[in-house]
Amino acid sequence: MHFRRKSWTWSAVLFTLAACMVLASAQHEPGYCAFYDECGLNPAVEGALIPPKVPCKDFRKAVNVTGDHYELLKSVCPIMDHGEGETLVCCSIKQLNAIQTSLMLSKAVLIRCPSCAENFAHLHCATTCSPNQSQILKITKTANITQVPSGIVKEAVVGYEAYIATSFSHLSFRSCKNVRIPATGGYAIATMCGRYGSTLCTPQRWLDFQGDSSNGLAPLDINFKLLPDGQTAGLPPGAVLYAGRALNCNETTPTGGEPCSCQDCEQSCPAVPQPEPLPEPFMMGHLDGVLVICIIVFACLCFILVCYIVLEYSSYYREKKGGRKGKSTKDLNENVTEHKIRPTDVTCSDKASLATQEFLGSLFQTWGTIMARYPLIVLPVCFVAVLIFAVGMKDIELTTDPVQLWSAPQSRAMREKTFHDAHFDPFFRTNQLILTAPDRPAHYYDSLLFGEQNFSGILSKDLITELLELQEKIQAIEFWSDDLNRTASLKDVCYAPLNPNNPSLTDCAVNSLPQYFQNSIDNLNAKINMTELGVTKEVDWRDHFIYCVNSPLSFKDITALGMSCMADYGAPVFPFLAVGGYDNEEYTTAEALILTFSLNNYARTDVKFKVAQEWEQRFLDIVQEYQKNPNTNFTFAYMAERSLEDEINRTTAEDIPIFMISYAVIFLYIAVALGEYSSFKRILVDSKFLVGLGGILVVGCSVIASMGFYAWIGMPSSLVIIQVVPFLVLAVGADNIFIFVLEYQRDMRKPGEKREEQIGRVLGNVAPSMLLCSLSESVCFFLGALSTMPAVKSFALYAALAVLMDFILQMTAFVALLSLDARRQDANRCEIACCVTVKTRRQSEPNQGVLLPLMKKYYAPVLLNSVTRVVVMVGFLAAFCACVFLLFHVKVGLNQELAMPSDSYMLDYFAYLYKYFEVGVPTYFITTKGFNFTSEAGINAVCSSVGCDQFSLTQKIRYATEYPDRSYLSIPASSWVDDYIDWLNPGSKCCRIYTSGPNTGKFCAANETTLMCLKKCIATPENGVLRPSVEDFNKFLPDFLSNRPDLQCPKGGLGAYDKAVVKDKNTGEIIASRFMAYHTPLVNSQEFTGALEEARKLALNITLAMRNISGTPPDFEVFPYTVTYVYYEQYLTIVNEGLFNIGMCLLPTFVVCCILLGMDLRSGFLNLLTIVMITVDTVGVMTLWGIDFNAVSLINLVTAVGISVEFVSHLTRSFALSIQPTRVERAKEATANMGSAVFAGVAMTNLPGIVVLAFAKAQLIQIFFFRLNLVITLLGMAHGLIFLPVLLSFFGPGVNNAVLLQIQENKARDTELDKQHTHDNISFENYEKSKGEIDANYTRL
Repeated sequence: MHFRRKSWTWSAVLFTLAACMVLASAQHEPGYCAFYDECGLNPAVEGALIPPKVPCKDFRKAVNVTGDHYELLKSVCPIMDHGEGETLVCCSIKQLNAIQTSLMLSKAVLIRCPSCAENFAHLHCATTCSPNQSQILKITKTANITQVPSGIVKEAVVGYEAYIATSFSHLSFRSCKNVRIPATGGYAIATMCGRYGSTLCTPQRWLDFQGDSSNGLAPLDINFKLLPDGQTAGLPPGAVLYAGRALNCNETTPTGGEPCSCQDCEQSCPAVPQPEPLPEPFMMGHLDGVLVICIIVFACLCFILVCYIVLEYSSYYREKKGGRKGKSTKDLNENVTEHKIRPTDVTCSDKASLATQEFLGSLFQTWGTIMARYPLIVLPVCFVAVLIFAVGMKDIELTTDPVQLWSAPQSRAMREKTFHDAHFDPFFRTNQLILTAPDRPAHYYDSLLFGEQNFSGILSKDLITELLELQEKIQAIEFWSDDLNRTASLKDVCYAPLNPNNPSLTDCAVNSLPQYFQNSIDNLNAKINMTELGVTKEVDWRDHFIYCVNSPLSFKDITALGMSCMADYGAPVFPFLAVGGYDNEEYTTAEALILTFSLNNYARTDVKFKVAQEWEQRFLDIVQEYQKNPNTNFTFAYMAERSLEDEINRTTAEDIPIFMISYAVIFLYIAVALGEYSSFKRILVDSKFLVGLGGILVVGCSVIASMGFYAWIGMPSSLVIIQVVPFLVLAVGADNIFIFVLEYQRDMRKPGEKREEQIGRVLGNVAPSMLLCSLSESVCFFLGALSTMPAVKSFALYAALAVLMDFILQMTAFVALLSLDARRQDANRCEIACCVTVKTRRQSEPNQGVLLPLMKKYYAPVLLNSVTRVVVMVGFLAAFCACVFLLFHVKVGLNQELAMPSDSYMLDYFAYLYKYFEVGVPTYFITTKGFNFTSEAGINAVCSSVGCDQFSLTQKIRYATEYPDRSYLSIPASSWVDDYIDWLNPGSKCCRIYTSGPNTGKFCAANETTLMCLKKCIATPENGVLRPSVEDFNKFLPDFLSNRPDLQCPKGGLGAYDKAVVKDKNTGEIIASRFMAYHTPLVNSQEFTGALEEARKLALNITLAMRNISGTPPDFEVFPYTVTYVYYEQYLTIVNEGLFNIGMCLLPTFVVCCILLGMDLRSGFLNLLTIVMITVDTVGVMTLWGIDFNAVSLINLVTAVGISVEFVSHLTRSFALSIQPTRVERAKEATANMGSAVFAGVAMTNLPGIVVLAFAKAQLIQIFFFRLNLVITLLGMAHGLIFLPVLLSFFGPGVNNAVLLQIQENKARDTELDKQHTHDNISFENYEKSKGEIDANYTRL
């Protein structure tokens, strides 16, 4: 018995060994399986996102499937189908169900490209169900699993090695690598390649991630070995490479799926023409074309000038020999002989000029006499009139919103903003910190999974912890709100995309690096040992960070930590929102951390607007306190949504004293300069402090009256008006005051003439010149109000009325005030102590002051010397041509940091933003009412997935992103239409319907695990191109928009699209929708303007194409919108706007000058030419001094035209009315008499006040008020006092023969009556003694 037992034992052993040998030799045989059916859950996988069901190890023949098994196989793995009864597979029904569940997750993002989804399914079906499974894989790891409820222990496969031919793996990868996720604009492959993201993903890395059980999705470990076709080295005996046929992305699938679209497949893209090359700069040879033309024009002008001078001198010498009728010549004894003027020598223009001057002189003389005679009546009446206007100031409305200041209500950008805000929520409010740690050294980290990584100094755990503490402190802000009548916190105003109706603090969108750890200090501190390829190392927060920045959409990392990358509010945090200052997506080298709190934006009338502003103020308080803390380890910049407006208002308030000092300096100058100081004892008698103060008050009253009037009629004002208009009116008013007062001081009272009559006579002499300038300026500004820019328009209206009111008050109140002061001065009373009299008598001769003798004796003769005149003309023409060249190179725009004061924290923020932020602002392409999204043609014209038009809305935006340097677009548009189609696709689990229960027939979310949701919303389309019916489209759209995205259905529209589609509540028609793309980082106004211009071109192209879809109305439109467009639209048209406005301002200077000088066209033209030269030269100097052309500088250029009138028109009129025999002598007289008043009244009034503005904190004031006004004043002074006299000496109008004839006739009459001898060389002073019709000062004007 013992022998038999032993024999049986040996037999069993031998049988077992034989069986093992057979099994060992049969491990890689065709027609055999390596595993089959499910054995339970993988015990080695923890924290899996889906149940990690693993197969049982089972070397068996492939199973012939029939019935339900076959039907399920045909549905899940059609690539394995060879007909019922003819199909052998190695997967059970349970395995097919598991594959189906797994593929549903991938199809949610890949289904938009059928060939990619097919290849992906093919791969997993091949390794799981192939009838030759044992040949294409080798089991590497098993585990014993106890079956429930039987208790039987089975050996399960938990790891294997798969052998794949590179022809299959690489083509599969290529078919999927460009598939987009419309909601983010990124690539689906980024979510399927783990730590490598889309940029570094390769076929091997892609498959490695699929076979990594630590990713939470793979149930077991698969080591994919990719080998070239035909290679056997490295394969176990009997094993073969799986080399199934993979599909190109532009191929039709065996199941009838259409080729992928261009958005997801480069091979499907049509030939898209490249953008037209940028226009070449205008060149002539190797030189700038404009420069060459300017040089040629300058040379021509110089040649013409030389020719003119030669002709003039030739004519002069000929006339000197023969004499000329009507002119004075010298006899042999050098005595002046007067020639007679005949009536036929007088032209209509001469007559009109004389009649105009006589009428205006007489009118203002009478008016001035009346005003001076009744000063105590005039002054109260003026005060009451001003007071009536000023009462309107109580209703004045100051516009501080930059949008309302610079964007016209009817402008395109404003209309688009209004449309956007009416249909969608306003752009959310951003509150942000950008933090750096420049003194922190970088360090290297040797990661088990990612190798050696260079970590910048700011990426250290202590700094991230400190950031988290700051973040939590800000999140905990609470305050009492009177508007809400309760305690308010962040959740009351925050942007909560996934729970907008009733958010908690954790629902608020806060983007930062700590969000990769769900703002948990425990997660940040977590560390665990992990073994990879036999190496065991500790993994910590750095490994998790590296994984998350490369795969931000992951719900579980591949480390042993097993943490999610999603933020606590449920959305991904893209790396450019968490870190900044990196190159080429090397996120570990980032130099900055970014912390962003997004708040909902509200209309200013909404009670929550004040709550949001209060929260932002508390945010700023915390951040500023944190910045002052010496223990702070960060260097950072910050901003709140309210910061821009706050800082502008702050600098305005702080710079008000600067303006007050400026006005005080001007007042002191006027008060001192107006005095006539004949002796030390009479200083207080002859000073003009009260007159100067009165002049300032007249200016102030005119500004107040103007502001009050417009406040009455409801026109808002602005801080620009408050700062600029008084300055402008003061320049105009001071000039008139000086001309009037100096003329009075230089005049001698006639015998028997009363004081009031003298004042009236003096006013009659100078008032026409004052009227000429004031009327020109007022009409100029009224025409400037035709501007479409609200700030320019309101400024022009306020300035026009203020200048007009200033002239009226000067003609009334100031005349009365001067009359009272003259009465005091005649009585030798002191100005301040009126009861004190001085015994020293006033000198009998008129006081000419200091300037008049200097200019008459030295300046005018030197300036109008023959050589000097030529030098001046050549110099100014050269400067003009040079400035014309520079004019073409002036920059257009206004960088937003210039609106900030020089000490503003916003300047640091802008610097950090431009340096560290890696993506630009989002921009929306918005569709208006009228387009039918529910039709197949409508869907195809918009979408970018399979079956869509190659030049659809989203496709065209994608093409534009291929040229970011031209289009300024970097990320394609997210598309709710595409994601809605994918969401509806039965290949995913997203859209199901309850088949039983109380919700039968209603939508069933993907995260609902009940068996009551067995029906898909839409049947599977035959060609893979899903297009819902109109009924289905409208039925399921609300469910899509309210469906929260999750792992089971990442295509849910809540958060991404719930605000992107607006339907009519009555008809259900889509009346507005938007598609969000991203601009490239934009750093200056030129780039912002270029981005707007290119986006509009693209939108117009899209609009025209979509209007061709049947049923689309002609007024349908697609337009781009982002929050910055409304600020920068002005720069698209500001050049034309500026030319129009300046042209409108120049026109009245010519017309009014001509009319008031009696249709003197030549004087009007020379006047206009000089003002044009001042304006052009100003723009040229702007280019040299770095002053950009924008709305603020346009306001100053309009002001420049007004001030130029003061520099030019007085002198032009004085020259035109002079009766000196030659142009040179008349130019000398005008320069001495009127030039001295203009220099004292305009130049020296402006300059001290302008210099004070250099000390202002606001950069806008320093650049556009100090620099630009200094340029305007200096150029105006140079042209008015240097160039214009020389120009008039060459080309000025001839002497008015009507005046000469009248003088001649009066002289003859006087000679006959008085029997007096004839005087040689009739002067203007002799004429006024003869009859009084043309007074002595006529020649000076």
